[in-house]
Amino acid sequence: MKIDLYARCWNEGDMLPFFFLHYDHLVQRYVIYDDGSTDNSQQLLSLNPKVELRPMPRYSDPESRIASAVALQDNCWKESRGIADWVIITDIDEHLYHPNIHGYLEQCREQGVTIIPALGYQMLSEQFPEHKNPLCRSVTMGACFAICSKLNIFSPEIDAVNYGPGRHRAAPAGRIVLPVRDELQLLHYHYLGFDRVRKRHMQFLTKQRKRDFEMGWGQPYAWSEEQFREYWNLIASQLIDVSRPDLRPWETHEGSRWWEHYHRATPHSRDRGRILNLLARTRLTFARKA
Repeated sequence: MKIDLYARCWNEGDMLPFFFLHYDHLVQRYVIYDDGSTDNSQQLLSLNPKVELRPMPRYSDPESRIASAVALQDNCWKESRGIADWVIITDIDEHLYHPNIHGYLEQCREQGVTIIPALGYQMLSEQFPEHKNPLCRSVTMGACFAICSKLNIFSPEIDAVNYGPGRHRAAPAGRIVLPVRDELQLLHYHYLGFDRVRKRHMQFLTKQRKRDFEMGWGQPYAWSEEQFREYWNLIASQLIDVSRPDLRPWETHEGSRWWEHYHRATPHSRDRGRILNLLARTRLTFARKA
């Protein structure tokens, strides 16, 4: 099973060691677009032999950092068609988690699943952890957070993913099949160290463009310290241990999910899934030869 991962990077030197600790056992190829990092990010990226380090393309919308990111993420993964079984589109601080992720992804592939939306958790720690263990082991307290429930992993054989701003929603097209139930978790490790995050937000604010401000994208970057502390405390009041063996992620998130109208696989759809995957790859092979 081959997995390609695509991500953007800007001054993520403190998070990249955790990123690789989490994904190296799963991902065979990283494509990282660096947006002019001035810390040690580029050095860290260059040291990983799986990484293809590329400069961030010129913004497709000169007046919006967010819209330009969406345009890139909507298309960059298409080079993995016919090569990878799954592609991951993620931010450096977004860690996909399942207690048996290799087995789960293989099962999904055999059942003909093509998209796997992940249930979002806003992870929080007052202190920034040491670079010793994967964050899914050392920082396990998070709050159920629907806005972080995203489509970070899918088959490159779908037609389109059609992300919304921040990838908080998507409208995938093509042969779309969901897992039998929502088991995959997206652990968002943005809120690690209050002062560190405040500083990071002020840095992000300098990257915003005219349309980003007009649309209110990235609004928390402009919050005062008091506003941010109030929000931080709200998250802290809702924390649960996402590593609990008895946790059933599909039961932790209340309310509707943006992907609910898509078709789900069934527990007995393994053979049909194999056939559909084979047909999709065969069609792609003939199309390339033509």
